[in-house]
Amino acid sequence: MASDTPESLMSLCTDFCLRNLDGTLGYLLDKETLRLHPDIFLPSEICDRLVNDTRLTRIHLREDLVQDQDLEAIRKQDLVELYLTNCEKLSAKSLQTLRSFSHTLVSLSLFGCANIFYEEENPGGCEDECLVNPTCQVLVKDFTFEGFSRLRFLNLGRMIDGVPVESLLRPLSSLAALDLSGIQTSDAAFLSQWKDSLVSLVLYNMDLSDDHIRVIVQLHKLRHLDISRDRLSSYYKFKLTRKVLSLFVQKLGNLMSLDISGHMILENCSISKMDEEAGQTSIEPAKSSIMPFRALKRPLQFLGLFETSLCRLTHIPAYKVSGDKNEEQVLNAIEAYTEHRPEITSRAINLLFDIARIERCNQLLRALKLVITALKCHKYDKNIQVTGSAALFYLTNSEYRSEQSVKLRRQVIQVVLNGMESYQEVTVQRNCCLTLCNFSIPEELEFQYRRVNELLLSILNPTRQDESIQRIAVHLCNALVCQVDNDHKEAVGKMGFVVTMLKLIQKKLLDKICDQVMEFSWSALWNITDETPDNCEMFLNFNGMKLFLDCLKEFPEKQELHRNMLGLLGNVAEVKELRPQLMTSQFISVFSNLLESKADGIEVSYNACGVLSHIMFDGPEAWGVCEPQREEVEERMWAAIQSWDINSRRNINYRSFEPILRLLPQGISPVSQHWATWALYNLVSVYPDKYCPLLIKEGGMPLLRDVIKMATARQETKEMARKVIEHCSNFKEENMDTSR
Repeated sequence: MASDTPESLMSLCTDFCLRNLDGTLGYLLDKETLRLHPDIFLPSEICDRLVNDTRLTRIHLREDLVQDQDLEAIRKQDLVELYLTNCEKLSAKSLQTLRSFSHTLVSLSLFGCANIFYEEENPGGCEDECLVNPTCQVLVKDFTFEGFSRLRFLNLGRMIDGVPVESLLRPLSSLAALDLSGIQTSDAAFLSQWKDSLVSLVLYNMDLSDDHIRVIVQLHKLRHLDISRDRLSSYYKFKLTRKVLSLFVQKLGNLMSLDISGHMILENCSISKMDEEAGQTSIEPAKSSIMPFRALKRPLQFLGLFETSLCRLTHIPAYKVSGDKNEEQVLNAIEAYTEHRPEITSRAINLLFDIARIERCNQLLRALKLVITALKCHKYDKNIQVTGSAALFYLTNSEYRSEQSVKLRRQVIQVVLNGMESYQEVTVQRNCCLTLCNFSIPEELEFQYRRVNELLLSILNPTRQDESIQRIAVHLCNALVCQVDNDHKEAVGKMGFVVTMLKLIQKKLLDKICDQVMEFSWSALWNITDETPDNCEMFLNFNGMKLFLDCLKEFPEKQELHRNMLGLLGNVAEVKELRPQLMTSQFISVFSNLLESKADGIEVSYNACGVLSHIMFDGPEAWGVCEPQREEVEERMWAAIQSWDINSRRNINYRSFEPILRLLPQGISPVSQHWATWALYNLVSVYPDKYCPLLIKEGGMPLLRDVIKMATARQETKEMARKVIEHCSNFKEENMDTSR
């Protein structure tokens, strides 16, 4: 069973304040000193976090939102650690800001900041030319890491070709960790200047040669070496041999972590199946199935073998292995490569997707957290978003539900909504919508209620033609408005819900198609208009009645459609101010004819009678049509009610009896009173556990007793009222607490 560890109240409050800074803090007259707004009162612990002169020492920023001025804003901070990832809008102006951190900076990452070493050519003097040729940029010539005396960890991965890495790094005499992922350099001799200090070297996707290997094995302090590659990126000349692996083991005695993922192994580095030691899988070097690693003094902490044949061997001398053999290796791969290698991560997540879909995921919580992290990290990467959203669908289904905490499931919902918001690709949208279907709606989505509705309504723009997405999105919209309070329904109505559904219906009508989208749209309108007069009025104002008549004419045999439409019109008829708009010969004739419908059991006939009952309740003076006559319609209503089976099981869900109960204490329309009494009798007879308590709670019993006393009530209505009272009384007695 999953355990919840909710955020502390202090963390939640601080987070809210930070997300709403304009409403929390303001500057004093000096324009420099921040203080709380006069009407804001917070505990001192939170104030200390927000207002005190706390120096920033570690900053991690990513993606293209970060610009030069953002870095400039923190230049007075004594930064020790600065990680900038894929900040492609940073230009050479930010190099000057970096210099202001030179005396304190220990760790720096410029991974994917491809333009930071480029500046405008002759700034201010080539404006016209740059308008024609916006790539008027030249490599910065005068920047080096001179003066960065404390810098020990540096990541320059994925820089644009042409950056003079050797001269740039020469001033750094004591580097401990260096990442040159994706950078091509034919001469690696400059690396040897750190042979006595470098403990971590990453050369992912660098075109290696024997010369590179000769330099690498001189770096005798190395504990982590990554020479992995993306096997799909390009043709790769270099092949790993048994000799190279043996050199690493012999020369790099401190090695604890090695990544050779994606490499082709030229010679056979593994021992034969016949020679493999039988018995339980072992990580002892002496039993290694990879021959060169038998010379290791101890098992490696990590060995990257993703997309190599070696990962499928039996005895691998490492505590943690990335590969594609099993769930453990796949999860290790996602964990190791998510931050900087989305191209590898997406393929690893795809393998996890297959595991979750075909087999069973044994490390569910770890898998979910890793996929969530990947989706957050790479919200604009199509492959990650497609594979990640697909994996989430299988990892959140009912089979795994008991293992997931509320907090974790909320994280899934947020990352799914982020994907829907950031990436408009059809497959991503479909996967995200399907994943949301795995949650209890609306309960689990209520904390993001407005946001999820806005996203779904944008998906349902009728110009979009993907039927599967429309079907799922309409289903979700319907579920979201089915069991929520009226405030939620009114808010969603104002967001365009009613209009969007009517547009979908209109489009289907033009195409002469009655499918699930059509039926779900009417069902959603039925739900959102329940006890919400504003939404009912919106339905009428946007030609809802015309669409009702057109659908009735175009699809005369569609029973579920008829039920949904009549249920919606029942909601409209409950609003006294709107009933005059239903008082036309055409509408009254349609409702009267539907009294005799046998569609969907009694539902269509029942709902038509409900609409007419509310109209009748307004009295003879409100009957503003000559045909059909009020008495004629009344007779047809009596006949319809008498034809229904009182034990009919219902396809309906009442949250309140108030609209029905208001028809009881009156004598102006006995048939309306009878319809209301029949409805209550049917519901408490067939579903006593649900509807007896509701009727008692809402004060239905005294109203029914009054009906029995009324001279205008028909005898059969009084008999039915007695039976309802009897049912509820018996239910109450049977469920009394007699334990004391």
